[in-house]
Amino acid sequence: MRLQQVSDQDLVKLYIGGDESVIEELLRRHKSKIFTSIYLLVKDQYLAEDIFQDAFIKVINTLRSGRYNEEGKFLPWVMRIAHNLVIDYFRKEKRTPTITSADGTDVLNLIQIHEESAEERMLREQTHTDLRKMIQYLPDEQKEVLIMRHYADLSFKEIAELTDVSINTALGRMRYALSNLRKMMNVKEISISRG
Repeated sequence: MRLQQVSDQDLVKLYIGGDESVIEELLRRHKSKIFTSIYLLVKDQYLAEDIFQDAFIKVINTLRSGRYNEEGKFLPWVMRIAHNLVIDYFRKEKRTPTITSADGTDVLNLIQIHEESAEERMLREQTHTDLRKMIQYLPDEQKEVLIMRHYADLSFKEIAELTDVSINTALGRMRYALSNLRKMMNVKEISISRG
């Protein structure tokens, strides 16, 4: 059996059934998404690593104790655990999280990678860099929804639960975020064409 072809749900069942080795596959599959979503919130590599490890310890303890019941929703469940640990950290620190995109991390993988020329690659990288800078200017709640939706692949229902707002509020924040990004891109194009 090749673990890469087994669903998250089945890997979880195997792990609960006593196959310790499958946790490595779950970790390999989701580490970059979970770690990056933590890092975007805390903006500190070492702190993000600590919170990521705490999240996975909590995941393992919950699975071992038989309290896991999120049928087929492994990644959103882990994201919720990680998000709650970040909130706990900020509560302890008496600070509110601000969400930014880390340099070098593609928050929005908007452009499909295909056989591209050097010019196309430079243009794509510049677009991603520009986009990351523009995301910095969004209000925190718009930034948060945008990152959770496009980077962490969470549904609006999951985003609403994580951020403790209604689904309509989450959708509205996403609409405003995209609208604001469009306006910023238009302004940038106008300034480039005038330059």
